[in-house]
Amino acid sequence: MAASAKTLTIDNHTLDGDWTVVLPRRGKQRRHSFRIRSPEQLQQQQQQQQPWAPIDLETDAVRKLKLMQKMQICMKKMENSPFYHTLLDQIQTPEIFCCFHRVLGSEMKMQMVIYGIGSIESYEPPRLQLSLAILLKRKFSWIGDIEVFDPVLSTTECQVLEALGCSVLSINEQGQRCAQKPTMFYMPHCESMLYDNLLRANWRVELLNHVVLFGNSFDAYEKNVSYSKNSAMVDSTRHILAIRQFTKEFRIQTVSDDYFGAFHTSSWHFFSPVRETELQYID
Repeated sequence: MAASAKTLTIDNHTLDGDWTVVLPRRGKQRRHSFRIRSPEQLQQQQQQQQPWAPIDLETDAVRKLKLMQKMQICMKKMENSPFYHTLLDQIQTPEIFCCFHRVLGSEMKMQMVIYGIGSIESYEPPRLQLSLAILLKRKFSWIGDIEVFDPVLSTTECQVLEALGCSVLSINEQGQRCAQKPTMFYMPHCESMLYDNLLRANWRVELLNHVVLFGNSFDAYEKNVSYSKNSAMVDSTRHILAIRQFTKEFRIQTVSDDYFGAFHTSSWHFFSPVRETELQYID
């Protein structure tokens, strides 16, 4: 199929303390007042983000080669798995495909931002998660460049990511990227605070409508909060809970135990508030 501005096409071919997240202050919610962030406020928010570089500066050619081999094996395993093909089938169902189409709008590409991927050298789940992201980009022509950030990444891991076609961010955005254009935030198994931070940064109708989020199920968060009543959990999920009524969520199927650890309770999330006054003021 020929690509057009309105058509999505399919081609054939552990966090450490460096995460700085902004928690909403506790206190009584004002449920009938609303906040719209000005461009100046958004710019000020982005200026608070911190420069970042890997702590280790040494490069090791043998270590890099071994990690690249691990990634190639992992990507091949993923590409041939029932899990991957089931996920592709899900994305191409009319309901989900239309959600991607709506977010893409008149744009040709949807960039991908990966937060909290973890150490791809030390653990298999991050390698599986990264493999899926790269394979999705190769499969769908409408997925654009991939940017990656996690404060635990080593210099070797950064080099391998770049060799695989990804860009490693030099700024710790703290999960606060404003979606000025269609963006897929790929965040499997991040902390709830990071999802909440992302929503907080995009708490405007025009921005939320540019967001696709792949990560932990918001429906599961809502159920867990209702069961536990834990104040820390409530504090870290305020925006998650507030956006639920405007969220379409599609839970993925892990299919086999091989992919359970990397993807269990993961979902696609699409947001569709219509008016600014529908978004609660959350402080």
